[in-house]
Amino acid sequence: MGNNEKGSSKSNISELELFADNGDVVLDPAEASRIRKKIDCKHIFSYVLMPLMCTLYFIQYLDKSTLGSSSILGILTATHLDANEYNWKAEHCVLSELPRFRISSKSSSPEIPCWKMAEFEHIHLVRSSSSSMFYTRNEQMLRVGYWYLMNGTAQIATGFISFGVLHIQTSGFQPWQWLMIITGILSFITAAAFWFLFPDSPTTAWFLTPEERVTAIQRVKVNQTGVGNKHFKKEQFYEAIRDPKTWGFALFSGISNVTNSISAQSPLITASFGFTYLQTSLLGIVGGLIEICTIWTGVNICARIPNSRAYIGAIYILPNIVGLLMVNLINWNDRIALLAGQYLNGLGTTSFVLMLSWLNAVTAGQTKKITVNAIMLCAYCIGNAAGPFMWKQKYKPRNHVPWAVIGACYVSTITLLLLLRLYMSRENRKRDAEPQDEAADTDVYVKQDGQGIPGHD
Repeated sequence: MGNNEKGSSKSNISELELFADNGDVVLDPAEASRIRKKIDCKHIFSYVLMPLMCTLYFIQYLDKSTLGSSSILGILTATHLDANEYNWKAEHCVLSELPRFRISSKSSSPEIPCWKMAEFEHIHLVRSSSSSMFYTRNEQMLRVGYWYLMNGTAQIATGFISFGVLHIQTSGFQPWQWLMIITGILSFITAAAFWFLFPDSPTTAWFLTPEERVTAIQRVKVNQTGVGNKHFKKEQFYEAIRDPKTWGFALFSGISNVTNSISAQSPLITASFGFTYLQTSLLGIVGGLIEICTIWTGVNICARIPNSRAYIGAIYILPNIVGLLMVNLINWNDRIALLAGQYLNGLGTTSFVLMLSWLNAVTAGQTKKITVNAIMLCAYCIGNAAGPFMWKQKYKPRNHVPWAVIGACYVSTITLLLLLRLYMSRENRKRDAEPQDEAADTDVYVKQDGQGIPGHD
């Protein structure tokens, strides 16, 4: 009976997609708006797409910032790490130094990079699939931006949690261990919520009626990306790896995430300015507020100014360069000015957010999306793996060499954004100059199992 039910479900989904593809159906704008709001969040007690995605991003960054915050909560002393060992071995040593948890460092070490890879891949693919299957291109940019606001929110939460655990007095259990337990519990709760509540596509969205699912599919016809065909298309794979913009975006992802090493070093850098650990914990909250404001303004500006992602992304990197110069050139005793320079280095995150929404908008075809996302994931991981190489003990306290490398990355990412825009503008002009195929029906809905067609910024 289970197999029959499964077959019936697949049949119903296929019929739903075919009905939604009917070009004669006129979509009521008011109804489309109502469905979009229901997809975002049905009501305050119904955790649907936006709340779930925001929670996932929040937990992901909370997990990511845990080790950085632990650096000022006693982990360096407890595990006998210097700066070099902290950058490379901290996660392994955390597990091996906790005999009360009965965890073997040898058995755990292979799991750690696998978990990190799987964590980012899940977030990356869920973001890509959900944004293109549930939202129009213009809506995608705002939603990706809103999801990334959770990075700043998590930074604020980490600051408060770190401040709180520093006041916990327990025998044999240190503040950094409490921090990891708290974030670990939250991660497990989030995983359970996703398992039971997150929909695969509009065709299986449990919170929509059959009629609403049809409307949800019709809403995103303008994307020409469909609702997710799972068949692997080798022609789309080859198209993805031959597409110059795939490698341009991947290069941007890799280089921009070399600078991401600042997030793990930020508490140590702030403390090196002369602030106490309690002060450093609370000062991290300000960085989170700045990130929220910059991402929110960036995505909303781009939503109002057509074809502006590359320019706005480049503009938001410029304050990073100013902050870098301040941290390196200002007198070391002027800790307030140094802190201001450190805060300015958080504005450039907006460019990465805009790049992600841009990539989603110009990539169609399920196989092509998966291929491009896989390449992006590799570049992301390479960038994050390379970053810690810079922060060596011999460069402290001013870290001129790491900051110089980061400065070169800032300039490179600005250049890449502008070159990508130039390339796609040129491709769009070529496409527009081609004679129009009179046999083509502009109302035809291109599913994700078809060839992806490049969009434009």
